[in-house]
Amino acid sequence: MELLKPKNKSAGGSSTQKYVDVEEIRDGAIVLKNGALRSILLVSSINFDLKSSQEQDAIIGQYQSFLNALDFPAQIVISSRRFNITPYLELLDDQEKHQENELLRFQISEYRTFIKNMTEVANIMSKFFYVVVPFAPSEDEKSGLLGKLSGIFQPKKMSSLHGEQFETYRSQLLQRVDQVSAALVGTGVKVTQLNTEEIIELLYNSYNPSLFTTTVIKNIESVELS
Repeated sequence: MELLKPKNKSAGGSSTQKYVDVEEIRDGAIVLKNGALRSILLVSSINFDLKSSQEQDAIIGQYQSFLNALDFPAQIVISSRRFNITPYLELLDDQEKHQENELLRFQISEYRTFIKNMTEVANIMSKFFYVVVPFAPSEDEKSGLLGKLSGIFQPKKMSSLHGEQFETYRSQLLQRVDQVSAALVGTGVKVTQLNTEEIIELLYNSYNPSLFTTTVIKNIESVELS
């Protein structure tokens, strides 16, 4: 379980933290301060223009069926960031050092320089597509009218979800995730649910857009969003 808390109680940290709706991230689910849960799906893309007219009609029909089948709100997020070429350059550098053939080593060096110069001149962007699936405690049909009103008008009390209660809400959230995943797969895209570590990396990069590049977090235990 990851808690998103500032390290200190300074005025700056406190004033920033109140604008972040995330209370904690647990078992691949985001718990908001009002007790609602969120699951994030990473969705691949397809080249729609390269499809035949029949395939395009089928994709549009499947997507329409997906939207019509939703009985709860869902959020589609598109994240555009400058492509981080550093890991690839490091790989080429390592290959160059271990290459015994002089000609191949020279070619790797020239290729690495070309890639580096090209990325410095051209603004190469990478796009990621996400679908955010929600569940709120007030939507739990098993809770009576009083429980639903309590979840709406007293959200802070609902933010501390305990073991069995959390698992119940998470189970209902996963049912929605399965429904959305099955519908999206019918359009021809691939869908995967983000786990706890991947969600933290996504939120970290969202709240810390350093030069629009994606930061890969090595030590997840040291991450704190503030």
